[in-house]
Amino acid sequence: MAEDLQIIQGSKAEIYQSLIPQINALTDGESDLVANLANITAALKEQFGWLWVGFYLVKNDELVLGPFQGPVACTRIKKGRGVCGTSWQQAQTLIVPDVEKFPGHISCSSLSRSEIVLPIIRNSEVIGVLDIDSELADLFDETDKQYLEEIVAGIQF
Repeated sequence: MAEDLQIIQGSKAEIYQSLIPQINALTDGESDLVANLANITAALKEQFGWLWVGFYLVKNDELVLGPFQGPVACTRIKKGRGVCGTSWQQAQTLIVPDVEKFPGHISCSSLSRSEIVLPIIRNSEVIGVLDIDSELADLFDETDKQYLEEIVAGIQF
């Protein structure tokens, strides 16, 4: 298991292409879900320096806070509420360039300006989401979507 993260510079695609094998090395052979989610959030936060990176897992018809890096967060989110609950409800990735313009946005941190939320889908069911917030508006794009969806797809549950 690799426990050193090599932070690189380059295009966004180059950074993800370097980071994904490192994440895979961190999680290969580890069966504990919490440990793997914690290392994924740490790797993403360290590489990109985003405000908040974390997972919410579906439990009893709510999203419940899981491993994360960043300021304290909302603990529970109902289906259809905010960006995370909407991503869960629609079972699709949402890129929000300006969180202030998203109807029903849940502000866990007043510093958040843009957000991307990716559903974790197994057996045609959303079992959680990866939520990432930035202090910068309009930060996330299709490159983030592509590579973050690859990371989410590789998580072993």
